[in-house]
Amino acid sequence: MDSIPRKSGSGSQEDHQFAGIDDRKRKRMLSNRESARRSRMKKQKQLDDLTNEISRLQISNVQLAETIKAKEEAFIEMESTTNVLKAHAMELADRLRSLNSILEIAVDVCGLSIDIPEIPDPLLKPWQLPYAIQPIMASADMTMH
Repeated sequence: MDSIPRKSGSGSQEDHQFAGIDDRKRKRMLSNRESARRSRMKKQKQLDDLTNEISRLQISNVQLAETIKAKEEAFIEMESTTNVLKAHAMELADRLRSLNSILEIAVDVCGLSIDIPEIPDPLLKPWQLPYAIQPIMASADMTMH
């Protein structure tokens, strides 16, 4: 009763679907379906790759943010230490000036001959230090903060 001749043997759904269509058109339709399937697979792979890249970049971003936060905390700590040391240096310079003025009075009163050196202000010209540079020794526990 069927007016459309069917191919027998393979029994696949595509064979039944394309049974009444000529071979060239059927091959083209099958080729288009396969091409569309490959295109969908390629797009899915690209989407998966981009999703993986997003995850990787988010993890990297979190790690960088943590590193930045740690460096900022270390910087704040170093800045605080530097300010304390500057204040201490200024206090010591004031003490030295005071002692030198006492020495000048003693020289004037007693008639002693003492050479009192000029006291440079290390905060105004830190690159011209009035004392020999001592090497700074670092230890492993200094960098673990």
